[in-house]
Amino acid sequence: MNYDMLLLRFGEFTLKGKNRNRFEKTIITHIQSILASYPAAEIQKEYGRLYVALNGEDQSKLTDELKKIFGIHSISPVVVCPSQLDKIIETSASFLEQMDLQKETTFKVTARRVWKAFPHSSHEMNHLVGSPILKKFEPLKVSMKEPELQLRVEIREQGTYIYCEVIPAAGGFPRGSNGKAMLLLSGGIDSPVAGFTSMRRGLELECVHFYSYPFTSRKAKEKVMELAKVLSGYTGEVKIHLVPFTEIQTSFTGHGQDNLIITLMRRSMLRIATMLAEREGALAIVTGDSLGQVASQTLPSMNVIGRATELPLLRPLIMMDKNEIIEVSKQIGTYELSILPYEDCCTIFVPKSPSTNPNLRIVERIEASITNLQTMLEEAVGRTETIVLTPDSVIEADREDGIDEEWF
Repeated sequence: MNYDMLLLRFGEFTLKGKNRNRFEKTIITHIQSILASYPAAEIQKEYGRLYVALNGEDQSKLTDELKKIFGIHSISPVVVCPSQLDKIIETSASFLEQMDLQKETTFKVTARRVWKAFPHSSHEMNHLVGSPILKKFEPLKVSMKEPELQLRVEIREQGTYIYCEVIPAAGGFPRGSNGKAMLLLSGGIDSPVAGFTSMRRGLELECVHFYSYPFTSRKAKEKVMELAKVLSGYTGEVKIHLVPFTEIQTSFTGHGQDNLIITLMRRSMLRIATMLAEREGALAIVTGDSLGQVASQTLPSMNVIGRATELPLLRPLIMMDKNEIIEVSKQIGTYELSILPYEDCCTIFVPKSPSTNPNLRIVERIEASITNLQTMLEEAVGRTETIVLTPDSVIEADREDGIDEEWF
């Protein structure tokens, strides 16, 4: 099919009154960054929607990239003709010819007259366009309820748009339009989905990943960077902070309270993420917690862990079940990476019976007994490596042999 344009519809932010112009400008800037790779394509703006004139650029590839942009609700590839009855009928017939209809197909025309000066009403246009098409294409049979093929004819003063497809896009709010937060990103299934869900609500995210050499391999860190790279495909780029966590993690062993190790680890992670957030100007922390999924995600555990920071803790997956989370991870392209068998620091030192109901007083007493804990946290922040990833970034391959078994 030879299309002339892509018709882009906005999502829910159009209801946001005075902020609408700001949101639209953010989306246009995002689209322009993508169109840099498609030099012939051009943006055309109209109240409530955008058009991208293809001018020969690949419609399919461009649609795949644009439908990842937050704030765009749907996309339709369209053919454009002058808003004249004979041209509309002629172009509609030509449009269906390119579809090469071979078998019986139920069909209807849905005309919409936006330009009120056009001499025929929407209802009249359904018949004026549909009748000659039915005579020309024998496989088409009219069905007003759930037709297999719906030819949409949108009549505007500057031209008439003819199309069949309405391709769902990411929706939500434009990137970064609702402030910045830090995402605790692990190699699992949940946190990338939490990141995507947060970005879709207009949050700019910076990822924080904790690694523990030599207990975890470099492949585990590279896997997380690949996950961050997938997320960057929705925003253009993502900053990831790689935090060395070995010393802090090992300091929690030997206190006779192994069942609290995960609680202690998570509290330290939040403290480090809070320091990074203050440095980077972020106002919240995002986690992939899902209520009741593991011991650290019971309500008592989340209460004790969450008291380690004064920043708002955003848990977008909190009421989702695992199957729902897996389904989203498949849709956004992170699932196949997440199930790779490389461990991260949250999967080592896991006690046989982690506490699901930790006692805050005991947790604070253990932390107080580690006199240099605050120093270790600050040193971890100081040694943090920060990288900006884009969809085209190349992650370096494994450079070491793997986990040192002698440490266990």
